[in-house]
Amino acid sequence: MTFLDEALVEFKSGKGGSGAVSFHREKFVPLGGPNGADGGRGGDLIVVADRNQRTLYEMQRLGRYHAADGTHGVGNKRGKNGKALEIKLPVGTIISNSVTGDILVDLKFHGQTLVLLQGGKGGSGNQHYANSVRQAPNFAQKGGPEEVVLAQLELKLIADVGLIGLPNAGKSTLISRISSAKPKIADYPFTTIVPNLGVVKINEDTFVVADTPGLIEGASKGIGLGHQFLKHVERNRVLVHIVDAMPIDGSNPLSNFHIIENELRLYSQELWERPRLVAINKIDIVPSDQYNALRQSFESLELPLFPISAATGQGIEPLLQAISQKLKEMPVDEEDVVLTPKPEAKTEDDWEIVVEDDGKYRLIGKRLERLVAMTDLQNSEAVGNLHQRLERVGVIKKLRELGTVQGDSVMVGDAEFDFEDPR
Repeated sequence: MTFLDEALVEFKSGKGGSGAVSFHREKFVPLGGPNGADGGRGGDLIVVADRNQRTLYEMQRLGRYHAADGTHGVGNKRGKNGKALEIKLPVGTIISNSVTGDILVDLKFHGQTLVLLQGGKGGSGNQHYANSVRQAPNFAQKGGPEEVVLAQLELKLIADVGLIGLPNAGKSTLISRISSAKPKIADYPFTTIVPNLGVVKINEDTFVVADTPGLIEGASKGIGLGHQFLKHVERNRVLVHIVDAMPIDGSNPLSNFHIIENELRLYSQELWERPRLVAINKIDIVPSDQYNALRQSFESLELPLFPISAATGQGIEPLLQAISQKLKEMPVDEEDVVLTPKPEAKTEDDWEIVVEDDGKYRLIGKRLERLVAMTDLQNSEAVGNLHQRLERVGVIKKLRELGTVQGDSVMVGDAEFDFEDPR
């Protein structure tokens, strides 16, 4: 069983600012040349894995994250670049394209950084289009479009600390006291059927605690939900075994302790050897003479022992301090980043032409689509320049080979043109 925190979020980089159309103006210089400045570049959208982030709650609540646009060039003054937007996400977050299902990145270690969406390029000012033939270009390039993705975020819930023990030992009550988690709590077995997770802050440290559903005898053989929950416990770095000091069925607390420990050992020797603390719960209702005998029986285990009352808070602080210290002594696994490759490794320079059902010709290719999007299609000079650039990369020749004739419709992105053959 996999437990996930999920969010559906729109990510968008910034648009590029448009270039300026401007000509040099100076006294006694009547024929100043073009000096239109470039537009500013749009801001990138960057994701960073941060171990201090614990959930995707805020991502789901806000829903949209947009980097800043670049500003337009004005006269001979270049536009300002849009500020990049850096988004911190919990380690363990998988970001996928919700439309295609492609995994964009798997954030596996603290500090991992990725430019998820690049900002649009700043458009070139008219000074870049001057040549010996065109000495006074009266057009500039529009800013490059932003990149947008509707992203599906999934966080693998990996707890630092796992609370284990028989049903009704008090695990849910404990996690509700030490964190903001609000599990369902009642005085009967099997209250919890899915893990509850809570973030605990002690001094300057934080850690995630999982209230794992009550294990039972035979869990290692898959009885109940044994295998599913034992797999979840397997990911915890430290285990805290909660023992009910006053079981409602009158059973022996030490015997109950050994039932769970035996299931851990049968399931996995490595899991059984995981660092362990023992918390004897409900001491607030145990008579003092019975508690002394109980404590002595558990001291023979030679495990760190903490008498607590999850209901009243008695003994909780020393337990949390010990957990925090134990986590500091444990190494943190930091796997290498794994990026899932795209099904087709195309470059931005790749393009193709397809004939659609209605007979229209569609140009497909990121570079071509961006080139058209950055062209002022209301300016005849700009359109002429676009035609020249398409001819240089072989698009016009390919259209001729496909049988395109004067007046046929050619589509690129959202733009539609009538094919004009200058021959």
